[in-house]
Amino acid sequence: MPDFRIVILISADVEWQAVSKCFADAKREVSPFGEWFSVELPVGGQTERVIFFHGGWGKIAAAASTQYVIDRWRPEVVINLGTCGGFAGEVEAGAILLVERTVVYDIIDQMGDPAEAIAFYASDLDLSWLREPFPMPVRRVPIVSADRDLIAAEIPRLKAEYGAIAGDWESGAIAFVAKRNGVHCLILRGVTDLVSEQSGEAYGNFGLFAERAEAMMRRLVEGLAGWVKRAQF
Repeated sequence: MPDFRIVILISADVEWQAVSKCFADAKREVSPFGEWFSVELPVGGQTERVIFFHGGWGKIAAAASTQYVIDRWRPEVVINLGTCGGFAGEVEAGAILLVERTVVYDIIDQMGDPAEAIAFYASDLDLSWLREPFPMPVRRVPIVSADRDLIAAEIPRLKAEYGAIAGDWESGAIAFVAKRNGVHCLILRGVTDLVSEQSGEAYGNFGLFAERAEAMMRRLVEGLAGWVKRAQF
């Protein structure tokens, strides 16, 4: 039996700060990556004890912390709640994305086939263990990940090559590690800001992102019990 069936990974510092406010009384512990705490989540008249874990931002921290929680607690599912930038004209700010494929696109291979390298790290998420109807409106979509914010001029290529409508920093790493370990993975990303082919509305305006991120993380936390209720292990 797993030590905890469910671990919730939170990546960016702003996202973690927002989640922490939702559980201000929880006792904090410390890992090599950041804080974590466990809480009793009310699910369908019962409770499920889950861990919220600050995994850190970017692919390196995301991959390492995902492996850490899998090795330490042996969960059946890793859930990543977070934010993302949406492609203007393809999605609206405030939408919640249920990720079904991740692509790490910032790989530059000048000695071999870059498409082959990108395909190696791409992950299709098996979501068959989730019963429908889902507890909130979502769009099932692929998402692109890179260790950088979306570059406006690259939006047309990302849409054409990967069918993406949004991008983030960590989903690709989390999905890859979870899949390699045979652990279920649920990634829910809320669109906080939009990037067009000319510019990003939050670029140079961190306050806008922070404000929207806090509201989005609160929504995701409030809906978490509904997702857990629909899990079939």
